Amino acid sequence: MQGTSRLRHVILTIALTIAPAPAFAIDQALLPRNLSPWGMFVGADIIVKIVMVGLAIASLATWTVWLAKTIELRRKSALALRRTRALEGNMTLAEASARAGDASDAVAQLIQSCAREAELSGGVLDDGLQERVALRLERVEAAMSRPIARGTGLLATIGAIAPFVGLFGTVWGIMNSFIGISESHTTSLAVVAPGIAEALLATALGLVAAIPAVVIYNHLVRGIANYRALLGDASAQLILLVSRQRDHREFRLARAAE
Repeated sequence: MQGTSRLRHVILTIALTIAPAPAFAIDQALLPRNLSPWGMFVGADIIVKIVMVGLAIASLATWTVWLAKTIELRRKSALALRRTRALEGNMTLAEASARAGDASDAVAQLIQSCAREAELSGGVLDDGLQERVALRLERVEAAMSRPIARGTGLLATIGAIAPFVGLFGTVWGIMNSFIGISESHTTSLAVVAPGIAEALLATALGLVAAIPAVVIYNHLVRGIANYRALLGDASAQLILLVSRQRDHREFRLARAAE
């Protein structure tokens, strides 16, 4: 009796030893060891790596443009505001031109252009001078506004295409996951998970690049609009200055005629 029980135990042990593993068992060698962002980048396909690097460069460019344009806008806006307030005082066009000197900022260029037109007109202050001054100021204002807007087009481009570039990386990563399933002849999660994780990382990087680009673009557009408004105020002050001088001259001539 004991011999029979011992024989059954030996047979059962041998059967369990040579029996195949269950279908749901996961090979530990297939499990991904590092699913950190850097680990996923290192293990990603070359195309997905290129997409991720491109998105990282785009994000760096976004923050670089933000820093450079913010500093430029603050400096130029402060200078334009200071010169515009000076024009509101009781001064002549000659005095304003002398104060501006050879400066290259936008309001100084407006003052110099206005003084140049007055000089070319031979000192004749009439309605025609005001029209010519207004035309000159309009052109100078447009020319001085263009440089301040440089770089914002890059932000608009990044904000528009970065999500689609990230989506391309996502599609490519998922394609690789299905190829891995086909080659390994298994539907184990250990085979599918790394490719899907890499794909989702590409999508995340696309959003990380696009969202700040859109927000910064809108912020800079508002700042540029305010700067252009300051230039418009300076132009208006110059036209008022020319008109004021003309009225004073006509008043002096009328008093002399009396």
